[in-house]
Amino acid sequence: MPFPRIPGGRTSIWLILSLALGIAVFAGLGVIDRGARARAYGDARADALDDAAILAAGLQAELDKFSLVPLILADDTEVRDALAAGRARVPALDRRFEALARQTSAAAIYVMDARGVTLAASNWRLPTSFVGSDYSFRRYFRDALAKGAAGQFALGTVSRMPGLYIAQRVEAGGKIVGVVAVKVEFDTLETNWRRAGAEVFVTDADGVVLITSRDEWRFHLTRRDPEVRRDRALDLRQFGLAELPPLRLPKPLTAGTVATALLDADQPIRFGGWHLHLLVDPASKADAAISRARLYALLALVTTIAAAALAIVLKRRREAHAQRLIEHRTQDLREQLGQANRLAILGQVTAGIGHEINQPVAAVQVYAENGARLLDRGDNGEARANFTRIVDLAERIGRITTELRGFARRGSAEPEVFPIGRAIDGALMLLHDRIERSGVTLTLPGRERCDLPVRAEPVRLEQVLVNLLQNALDAIGANGTISLSIDADAHDYLLRVADNGPGLAGKEDALFHPFATSKPDGLGLGLVISRDIMRALGGELTAEPTPRGACFVMRIPRA
Repeated sequence: MPFPRIPGGRTSIWLILSLALGIAVFAGLGVIDRGARARAYGDARADALDDAAILAAGLQAELDKFSLVPLILADDTEVRDALAAGRARVPALDRRFEALARQTSAAAIYVMDARGVTLAASNWRLPTSFVGSDYSFRRYFRDALAKGAAGQFALGTVSRMPGLYIAQRVEAGGKIVGVVAVKVEFDTLETNWRRAGAEVFVTDADGVVLITSRDEWRFHLTRRDPEVRRDRALDLRQFGLAELPPLRLPKPLTAGTVATALLDADQPIRFGGWHLHLLVDPASKADAAISRARLYALLALVTTIAAAALAIVLKRRREAHAQRLIEHRTQDLREQLGQANRLAILGQVTAGIGHEINQPVAAVQVYAENGARLLDRGDNGEARANFTRIVDLAERIGRITTELRGFARRGSAEPEVFPIGRAIDGALMLLHDRIERSGVTLTLPGRERCDLPVRAEPVRLEQVLVNLLQNALDAIGANGTISLSIDADAHDYLLRVADNGPGLAGKEDALFHPFATSKPDGLGLGLVISRDIMRALGGELTAEPTPRGACFVMRIPRA
């Protein structure tokens, strides 16, 4: 049976083919749009998580630094004596706290007796002085008395400025005599977030916004449990609001042709159940990805092989430009992460440095007192010897503080020529107290090896060595062995850091991967940052196989 004749002949066939082609084009565009949108969301989430990790590391370094202040002051002899004596006012501590607050950028440092009455405070000169104020109603005061340490974010009762209060119990003669506290305000950090255009906020364990780049979000609730009723009186006293409003985020934050939801990059903070949230609107990336995908699809349909080749060249140029931008941004982020790593190291060694400084300070006091008595007796020669010893001890303190300032300084310096032993001496000075307390056996290269000249940045080279030594100390525990040795090849010097710990069996492939760590509180970035630093200096950091323990090799360019 013959097929029925299609009216219009060729015209009808072309019409059907055109209709089918149109349907195929629209269907293909739909598939392309969905794929491009999914890829854009994945890229945006990955970038947001990386940025949030860096912001969280910076905030964690600040919290670690300030947490040490009340811990050290609670063990201070002058503070304990003043509290044990039950004095109503301690002007000497006022001035000392004032200087310490200026050095650490703390909003306030103060000490309260066991009743909660403030005896001395760094803001004693201001109309908003804490001196004489009773803070026994504050939760951080009560918790510090009961538990030894406490932290609370609250609105200041006098200044009305929000901040974090970190408190430590003070004991003397087996009795609880008071509490020392530091208030930290984050206005500078919030200003930096706003200048960077970041939408960031930090919540406590209950979901209350504490620190934020938008002032109007502060003390809002990110979640509300209908089965839990909040204490209105307690919230009014802590946050200045009897009813905490829910946080309503704008959707979206930026304009886009594609309707999207905000991406929330959540990073935990090791402090009281805090979480850092970075909000990112992926709409612009999705629009750009879809536009590019449609353009490529249309070009594929209407261009010739020559046009396709030209499109590939243009695409490669765009990708090269984007890669340069990414590399520039990555370099900035690496510098920030390297600085956060140095601050984290300083936070870990600060207590030991305090011990290193306290010993010569105590000796200076003894020599000064003896010198005065010798002068009274007319023994000028022995008195002069005492004062010479005081000068030597002051120089020792100066060397320690200079090392700390140089280590904490941000930014990269120009490479210079210096003996490799300079970096070794600086690292050992920062870790001296921990090495002494751990009881490890430390083997060092001979002086002739330490005098070998290298070309590098001393502080960054020292940072890598401190990271490797701290990892070795963590691995070997008490009474282990760490060995530093220096060899040479045709172009570089090889500084080896070896230990007799459990070794790297099964971990070699993941050693230099970001966020890969065996430490419960580690970020897994120390070795990654260290290798990046060595490569930036023209060298390399590798793990060398060894029958026992672990061995890392720093390849440093010769001068």
